[in-house]
Amino acid sequence: MKTSINMNWKGEMAFETELNGHKITVDAAPEVGGHDLGPRPKGLMMVALAGCTGMDVVSILKKMHVEVAAFNVRIEGNLTEEHPKHFQDMKIIYEFAGADLVEEKLRKAIDLSMEKYCGVSAVYKKAMNLSYDIEIKEQ
Repeated sequence: MKTSINMNWKGEMAFETELNGHKITVDAAPEVGGHDLGPRPKGLMMVALAGCTGMDVVSILKKMHVEVAAFNVRIEGNLTEEHPKHFQDMKIIYEFAGADLVEEKLRKAIDLSMEKYCGVSAVYKKAMNLSYDIEIKEQ
């Protein structure tokens, strides 16, 4: 299955695309010639990972009949010091809130996402170390 985007230069460091009917602008910080009109590309890498695995986990937990009151995915990444600066690792923190949540079931859903379903993590694992933590808040 082939997919593509078209990214148009809007001047200075800004670029714009339309993806799934949504306009996305990326830009650089003012100190490097941008006007901060949108997020940076490397940050969007974190968004892609959080969204991909988050959607998987929600879907898997639903099939497992596990109900959570709240769910948040946080990503922490470390960039290399030298150019080309890239992520050398990312840590995913899955934050769950709910009553009587069983960590074993949450971990199973996360592992299925990370090992079988999330295409973003599959690619990222080839380029960097990925790890995760689970935080549970009882309600």
